[in-house]
Amino acid sequence: MAKSRKRRYWIIGGLIAVALLMLLAYFNRSTDEGMLVQSSTIEKRDILETVQASGRIYPEKEVKISSDVSGAIFDLSVREGDSVKEGQFIAQIDPEVIESQVQRAQASVNSALAQLAQNEAGEAQAEAQVEQAQAQVNTQRVIHNRNTNLYEEEVISSQELEQSQLNLDNAEANLKSTKAQLRSAQKAVEAARYNVQSARASLKELTTSLDRTTIYAPTDGIVSKLNVEEGERVVGTIQMTGTELMRIANFNSMEVRVEVSENDIIRLNQNDEVDIEVDAYIGRIFRGYVTEIASSAADIGSATSGSGINTEQATNFIVKIRIDSASYADLIEKDRQFPFRPGMNANVEIKTRGAENVVAAPIGAITTRDEDDDEERTSAIQDQFQEVAFIIESDTVRQVRVETGLQDAEFIEIKSGLGVGDQVASGPYSAVFQRLKEGSTVRVENKNGE
Repeated sequence: MAKSRKRRYWIIGGLIAVALLMLLAYFNRSTDEGMLVQSSTIEKRDILETVQASGRIYPEKEVKISSDVSGAIFDLSVREGDSVKEGQFIAQIDPEVIESQVQRAQASVNSALAQLAQNEAGEAQAEAQVEQAQAQVNTQRVIHNRNTNLYEEEVISSQELEQSQLNLDNAEANLKSTKAQLRSAQKAVEAARYNVQSARASLKELTTSLDRTTIYAPTDGIVSKLNVEEGERVVGTIQMTGTELMRIANFNSMEVRVEVSENDIIRLNQNDEVDIEVDAYIGRIFRGYVTEIASSAADIGSATSGSGINTEQATNFIVKIRIDSASYADLIEKDRQFPFRPGMNANVEIKTRGAENVVAAPIGAITTRDEDDDEERTSAIQDQFQEVAFIIESDTVRQVRVETGLQDAEFIEIKSGLGVGDQVASGPYSAVFQRLKEGSTVRVENKNGE
C-alpha cells in the first residue's frame, strides 16, 4: 500500500517536471525565434481617398408656410401627404375681425375725403377774398393818384388827399390779411390730403391682411408636414415669429445633409461624387454629388457660448449631397412616386481624391517612431516623430523612413522609402506600433496563422 502511494507520487512529480521543461523550452524557442508578425507585399494599386459621414434625407426645396395674420383656422383643405399645385387654395384664417377693421378704415377714408373737400372749399373762398381785396387796392390807388394831381392843381384840400392815402393803406392791409388767410387755407388742404393718404394706406394694409387670410400654395409639391388642425388659433408673422402651418416640399429632388468634421471638410469640393446607403434600402447604393459645403461650423454658436470657448466640442460642417434621380428610377412605381421620405437615415462615402497605379502599403504597416529613441525625450513636439515601416529581411526587420500620400480604407500611398516587392510587417498592432525596432528578430505568420 505504502509502496503504491510512493510510486504514484513519483509519477505525478515526473509529469510536473516534464511540463515545466516543455514550458521552458517553449519560451526559449519563442525568445530565440523572435516576435510573431504578419507580412504583406508592397504592390502598385489604385487609391481613392474618401470621407465617410452620416446624416438624414431632406427635400432639396422645402417651403415653410406661416400665416401673416392671427386668428382661428376657418378652413383647412389639405392633409399631410397631399399633392398641391402652385396657387391652389390650402387654408383660410377667420376673416371676420379683419373685415370689420377694413370697414372702419373705409369710413376713415371717407371722412378724410370729406374734410379735404371742406378745406378745398375754404381755399377757394380765400382765393376769392384775395381777388376782391386786390381789386379794392387797385381802385384806391387810382383814386389816390387822381387826388394827388388835383391837390397839386390846388383843386382839393390836403385833408382830402390824406383821406385817400388812408383808404389806400387800409385796402393794402386788407389784401395782406386775405393772402394770409389763403395760405392758411392752402396748408389746411395740404394736411387734409396727407390725412387722406394715411387713411388710404391703412385701408390698403388692412385689405392686404384680409386677402392674406386666404392662403394659397406658393409652389408645386407635397405637404410634407402639417402642424395645425381646423379651428386651431395661430399667430401671424406681422406681430412676431408666426405659427408654422405646414411645409410643402418637392420630393422630385432629394438631398442628404451630413455633418463632416473640420479635419475632413478641407478635402471636399463641390461636385465630388458620392456613394449613398439608405437604411431603408439594405444593400442598395445610390449615387449623388456634393452641391453645397457650409462656410461656417454647424455648432459654432454652442461651442463658443458662455465665458469661454469649449474646445472639447467637435466642430462639424453641414454638407449637402443631391441624390441622382437616375440611381433610383427603378424604385418609382405608380403607387409610390417618391421612394425617399424626409428624415430617413443615410450613410455616405464622398470620393475626394484618387491616384492610379501607385506604390501602396497596408495602413497597418505604417507607424511612427521618435527620431532618436536613445535620447531622453524632453518634449512632445510633433517634429520629433517620423513615419516608418519595417522591411522583413530573413528573420529580422529593417526600419526605413517613408513618405506617404493619399490613403483609402485599407491602403496608403508610398511616395518614398518602399518599393514594389518589399515584404513589410503589417501586424499585429502591438508589434508594429509599439514593440518592433531596428534589427528586431521576427517570425512571419503563414497563411494558416501558424
